[in-house]
Amino acid sequence: MTQFGRIGAVVALACLSAACSSITNHRGYIVDETLMYAIQPGIDNERSVEGTLGQPSFKSQFGPPTWYYVSSTTKQAPFTTPHIDAQTVLAVKFDKEGNVVSADRSGMENVVRIHPNGDSTPTLGRERSFLEDLFGNIGQVGGMPGAGAGGAGGPGT
Repeated sequence: MTQFGRIGAVVALACLSAACSSITNHRGYIVDETLMYAIQPGIDNERSVEGTLGQPSFKSQFGPPTWYYVSSTTKQAPFTTPHIDAQTVLAVKFDKEGNVVSADRSGMENVVRIHPNGDSTPTLGRERSFLEDLFGNIGQVGGMPGAGAGGAGGPGT
């Protein structure tokens, strides 16, 4: 094998191995373990939590005021859909005065994988073909002259 043949084989092997590696992506809040454990019930309030952790990923809309800090890491093999590899959720609950009541942390044990059933959602009514959808309304609305508000028996007759 010539010198150029060996170099070409090494380059081809490097390209093939790089194409098969999975992609890791981080989404959401960037977790800092020290800061997450620094939140203390009875000591911190909304202002100190925001100063320590920043704005939450989202806030509760119902029930007691709760701030959620969500962090997830996804992995994706080539030509596949991404899947969650790791997830951390910090739920900081406040009382009515804005003081921290609890700071609960959870991980992958609460992740639920949902597998939808099929590609379409069943609906009530009749099934229509493409041609029925395309030509179905011809003559339905305002089809006959005189039908409607200005027709026979209406004003101006």
